[in-house]
Amino acid sequence: MPGPRIYQPLPLQPDQTLQLTEQASHHLARVLRAQVGDALIIFNGQGGEYEASITEITKKSVHVKLLHFQARESESPVHIHLAQGMARGEKMDVIVQKAVELGVTHITPLITERCNVRLDKDREEKRLAHLEAVMISACEQSGRNRIPLLDAPISYPLWLSTVKADLAFVLSPHVDHKLPQLELSDHASIILLIGPEGGLSDQEVELAIQQGFLPLNLGPRILRTETASLAAISTLQWQYGDFRRVD
Repeated sequence: MPGPRIYQPLPLQPDQTLQLTEQASHHLARVLRAQVGDALIIFNGQGGEYEASITEITKKSVHVKLLHFQARESESPVHIHLAQGMARGEKMDVIVQKAVELGVTHITPLITERCNVRLDKDREEKRLAHLEAVMISACEQSGRNRIPLLDAPISYPLWLSTVKADLAFVLSPHVDHKLPQLELSDHASIILLIGPEGGLSDQEVELAIQQGFLPLNLGPRILRTETASLAAISTLQWQYGDFRRVD
């Protein structure tokens, strides 16, 4: 059943009638100009999705009836954790949006030496809420039924002392190392560490290597941080994830 995909953070079951959130209702009724009887997909981030139909539209709300449950999944066979030096403004939005579309399951914004973003508690909460909305929209658009984990910004040294994975890479244009030719099992965990606009310092790269991270170079060109993250995620999916499994 074709139609827009809408995330609703609620318990769902077949034959249930529910009122969509104010934001989802506005998007359907005012932006998409949906009509009663239109088909759509509802998911709650816990896996699978429901075919649904719009039953009522008022000035402020849209009501839908859930029909058939589809146990469809579109997650990558590897779990990619993107640790991203905080980028400014729309650059971070783009990184988060495209990383979700490419299948990342966990995103950690890092405060590094060359990070130009400094947020007080109130601004941090608002920024996280905004990035969560970006993630949800990316899941709706890309067909994902599970919402990736988004951490609060954390200092680089503190984060580095706590993380573990089956494979961990730190991106740097100053090394001469490519992706190792390995066969990873399904559900293997990969950490991808990328600096902000100014990159990671030499000391930060060395600290990561000391913690078992493999240095990784994507080629002879110096990439902007938003380009580097998307290129690296795509490369990991091609080498280890679901890009290599496309028929």
